[in-house]
Amino acid sequence: MRDSWAAIKPVVRPNGGYQRIPPKIGGALFLMMAVTLVYLILPDHQRTAPSDGHPNYPLVSGKRTSDGVTFRIATVSDLDQRSKVDGDKNSWVSYLKLGQLTLLNTGKVIVEFEDQAERLVGHISEKGRAIELSELVLFNHRLYTVDDRTGIVYEIDSQHNLVPWVILRNGNGHLPEAFKAEWMAVKDGDLYVGGLGKDWTTGDGVLLNKNPKWVKIISPNGAVRHENWTLRYEALQAAAGIRWPGYIIHESAVWSKIHRRWYFLPRRSSNERYNEKEDERRGTNLMISCRDDFTDIQVSHLGDLNPTHGFSSFKFVPGTHDEVIVALKSEEFGETLASYIVAFNINGRKLMPEKKFAEAKFEGLEFL
Repeated sequence: MRDSWAAIKPVVRPNGGYQRIPPKIGGALFLMMAVTLVYLILPDHQRTAPSDGHPNYPLVSGKRTSDGVTFRIATVSDLDQRSKVDGDKNSWVSYLKLGQLTLLNTGKVIVEFEDQAERLVGHISEKGRAIELSELVLFNHRLYTVDDRTGIVYEIDSQHNLVPWVILRNGNGHLPEAFKAEWMAVKDGDLYVGGLGKDWTTGDGVLLNKNPKWVKIISPNGAVRHENWTLRYEALQAAAGIRWPGYIIHESAVWSKIHRRWYFLPRRSSNERYNEKEDERRGTNLMISCRDDFTDIQVSHLGDLNPTHGFSSFKFVPGTHDEVIVALKSEEFGETLASYIVAFNINGRKLMPEKKFAEAKFEGLEFL
């Protein structure tokens, strides 16, 4: 701050007089100070912290009312094998469900979804499956999603078309099968795409490979780097007190530019060996955060545990300085499929109880 003020101090002439600030510079300084003053006097809800990959996050500022501030939100479905369009062998479908989130002046949160949803249709499959969309994210002025069956990152355009952008392959990126992408996060101008963070095993827990522990880093122009996060995922698991053959399944992660920390809300965890059927009752209420270098790992619990509910996506509510989280939870238990939305602060205080909004699996959430 001292250097900034030094730059605008009047310059003393040799004869003791002062050199006047040129009018153009003075005007610019006045405008800068006025904008800063307006920002400082705005209520916190009206200040929007820019996202790393988007200077105006969200795309539309929240609407201020006497009760609080309201944002547009969207969530996207992962219908698994139900995504196949009947009668059309070359089409698969997902649904984009729109709604609004209101952050009340009291600090509580209200969410309402529209009755109708937008159809998202795709035609590129792998082994007969496609458009099983697992996340939503705003990046580089565009809305993106990812198909966890084909590894394709799609842009969702203004007409709700799915436009293929990047194809992600498994592991180190040089393998023939698709990367099973589960989460997306924006950090330092790049888009991070992660998988389950769990060793790939058979249905009864026999180790096959560690490909889901790789992370893809995509630049704004679509260049992809592949990073092996095995040691990082294992550090998170150890901090949560889980050792092999136990595991954690990750389906949501967010980088906080404000806190300079990663935040993870796992879908499932267990100290037991993976078992496909028993895994349905291994949901978590964990929140794990760490520094960029995966040190100072902190583990906390968010409310009561429902073993069939697990986190599938979350975002920080804009304007809350990354203190308030809204999250999706998915339930897959026997023939039961359902999605829930919940809100809390980073200290675990619940701001909105779990609310069921669909009898289908929705796994991506974003502010628009």
